Order: sequence, then C-alpha cells, then structure tokens
Amino acid sequence: MSAVLDEMRSLSRTTGHGAIFGVAGFSGSGKTTLAEKLIRCFCERNIEIAVVKHAHQYFEADHEGKDSYRLREAGSRQVMVSSVARSALFIENKLQGEPSLTELLHRLEPATLVLVEGFKKEAIPKLEVWREANRSPLLFLEDKTILAMVSDDEIKGLQIPRFNMNEIQKIADFIISTLSLYLTDVRLS
Repeated sequence: MSAVLDEMRSLSRTTGHGAIFGVAGFSGSGKTTLAEKLIRCFCERNIEIAVVKHAHQYFEADHEGKDSYRLREAGSRQVMVSSVARSALFIENKLQGEPSLTELLHRLEPATLVLVEGFKKEAIPKLEVWREANRSPLLFLEDKTILAMVSDDEIKGLQIPRFNMNEIQKIADFIISTLSLYLTDVRLS
C-alpha cells in the first residue's frame, strides 16, 4: 500500500493537490452515486474537493442551442464560459486525443482532495464499487491499487476492507485515515 501512496503523493505534489483518491468500477456499479455522497460528506468536514470524472467517448455537457455548444461546433477547440456563479472550460480532444489523468489534474485549480471517478487503470489509491448483479469482473483481483471494496454483496476471499454502499461516514473515514499523512490544505501552502 505504501508504494501506491508514494506514487499518489508524487502525482499530487507535481499537480498541486493535497491528495488524490479514486473510485473505480464498471458502468452501473454505483460509482457516481457513491462519489456524490462522499463529496457531501467531505464538504461537511470542510475538506475542499475537486472531481475528475471519466466519461464515454461523445458525452455532451453543453447542449445544442447553447452558446458554448454553438461556439465549439463552429470549430473552437477551447470554449470557456463564465458567470458570477460558475465557470466551465470545454476542450475538444479530437486531434490531440484523450488527455492523461496527470494532464487533467494540472488543469484543475489546487484542491485538498481530488476524487477521481473512473480511470480504473490509473496507479492511484482507489475504492472499487461492485455489484454482483452487473456480472462484471472484480478489479481488485488484478489491481493492487484498490485498497477497499464498496459492495452490498458478499465477496468470497476478500483480503481488503469492504463497506456497504450506505456506510458513507465509514468510507470517508477510511479515505481520510489512508491519506492522513498526505491531506494538506494546498491553499495555505
């Protein structure tokens, strides 16, 4: 476990973040639901969160008819939309290909904790979210960066901690204790 935490620390140091932790699993396993609940829990604990989420090839965050969509469709590779309430940056990756997790982390403003959803092959510490009903393989069997399992199903031979989907406080405590040496408020450094 210390090797994956050392790798995460190096990545967080070079990208300006306090710590990086992933939520992995196959589609339909509940990753986004878990991430949403964890974000709320971390915010209640005054831990500043940023999120990097992997999506399928042609997702649309801005929709037809919206100015950002029209500008992007017209050919602009980057479109930033900003208001008093929020800013968003849309980047077309067509010619450059999909950016690496490291590149995406560099684009984020520094955060105390970056929660990474998806990117299951990245060498960062992570939880696996698994549902037997999905009939998908167990990632932890091949991936030693998975430090705990989140599942409401029994898993035979599991050698890592397992949490039920509704044990959000316990899961957050596990992440915090795992990263305790690495979580720093990067805004103060």
